[in-house]
Amino acid sequence: MDYEMFFRQELDGLHKEGRYRVFADLERKAGQFPRATFHGTEGPRDVTVWCSNDYLGMGQNPDVLAAMHGAIDGCGAGAGGTRNISGTNHYHVLLERELAELHGKEAALLFNSGYMSNWASLSTLASRIPGCVVVTDALNHASMIEGIRHSRADKVVFAHNDPDDLRRKLQAIDPRRPKLLAFESVYSMDGDIAPIAAFCDLAEEFGAMTYIDEVHAVGLYGPRGGGVTEREGLSHRLDVIEGTLAKGFGIMGGYIAASAATCDFIRSFASGFIFSTSLPPALAAGALASVRHLKASQTERAGQQDRVAAVRARLDAAGIPHMPNPSHIVPVMVGDPVLCKRISDELLERFDIYVQPINYPTVPRGTERLRITPSPLHADADIEALVGALAAIWGQVGLRRAA
Repeated sequence: MDYEMFFRQELDGLHKEGRYRVFADLERKAGQFPRATFHGTEGPRDVTVWCSNDYLGMGQNPDVLAAMHGAIDGCGAGAGGTRNISGTNHYHVLLERELAELHGKEAALLFNSGYMSNWASLSTLASRIPGCVVVTDALNHASMIEGIRHSRADKVVFAHNDPDDLRRKLQAIDPRRPKLLAFESVYSMDGDIAPIAAFCDLAEEFGAMTYIDEVHAVGLYGPRGGGVTEREGLSHRLDVIEGTLAKGFGIMGGYIAASAATCDFIRSFASGFIFSTSLPPALAAGALASVRHLKASQTERAGQQDRVAAVRARLDAAGIPHMPNPSHIVPVMVGDPVLCKRISDELLERFDIYVQPINYPTVPRGTERLRITPSPLHADADIEALVGALAAIWGQVGLRRAA
C-alpha cells in the first residue's frame, strides 16, 4: 500500500468538501482580550476574536494571573508525575475541595481536560458496573461517545432532548439492569439546553444513575457559576456533574463532582486518570482563583448576557440569520461548507475579525455555521464591526437575509 498516497487522497477529499481545517496562528494578548495578534502570510496584525471558548475572559483576569505566577514561583513548572506518583500538589487538593463545594457534592476529581474527564469517567462507570446499559442523548459530545464506546457496554440512544423518547427507551430496558443516563446541559453547537428536571424524573422512575456534562455552563450560569443545574436548583438530583476548567473558568483541565465513593471508584479504576501526569500546579492555582472569583462575582455573567442580547439584536436588524436558543452561543447559519469557509476567510482577511467556520462532522451537513461567542469584554464598537462585516459579505456570497 502507498501510505502517503492514501493520506494525500483523504486530505484532498476534505479540501473538495470544503471542510479541511486550518489553524489560525493567534497570539493572545494579556489584558487586551478579545484582541489577538494573527500571524499570517503577510506578517502579524491585530484581530478581534469572536469564537473563543474563554467565554468570560477569565484567562486574562488579574487574580488568576497573579495566582498562576505565585504557583510558578513557589512550586516550579511541572507537576512531577501522576497523582499516584508524586504528582498530587496541594493546589490540586484545594481545587477539588472548591469544585465539590461549588456543586454541593462530597468530592471532586481533576483530570487533564474535559475530554479526558468524560472519556475516563463514562468508560469506567459503564464497563465496571455489571450489566450496565448506557442511555445517551443523540447529540452528546465526542468525548462522551468515545467513553461509552470504549466501555463496550450496551448503549441505547434517545432523540435529542426528548423526554418522551427517553421514557420509551427506558421502558424497553430490563428493569433489573443498571442504567446510566448521560446527557449535557448546554449543547455547544446549537446552544440549546436539556430539560434536566424531566430527565431526572425519568431517571428516578426507572432507577438510572445520572451523568451530566456541564462543560459549556460552569462559570456561566447559576448564582455562583455552578452551571444550569445550580441555576435550576437541581444539582442534588444529578449523581455525577462533569465540567471543564478551560471555558468559563478560562484555564485548562476537566473534573467530575459526585459522592466520595463515586469519585474514589473512578480515581481507583480509570486508566486515563491513573496513568496521566497531573495538571501543573500553576494551572490548578489559576483555576482555583477563577472558581473562587466567579463564585463571588456576578459582573462577568451579567456582562456576557448583555453582550449576547446586543449581538442578537444587531443581527436581527441586519437580517443575518442566527439560531434562537436560551444560551450564550450565537450560531450564525450559513448552510454550505464552502461558503462558510469563504465567509470566515473574508472576515479575517478584509475586516480583521476571526470566527472559525463550523462544518461537518462537528455539525450535520447542511447546517454549517459561524459559532459566535460574545464575551463581557466585547465593546459596542466590536459588535457594530462584526455585524457590519457580515452584512457586507452576506449578499456578495449569495445568501438570503432573514425576514
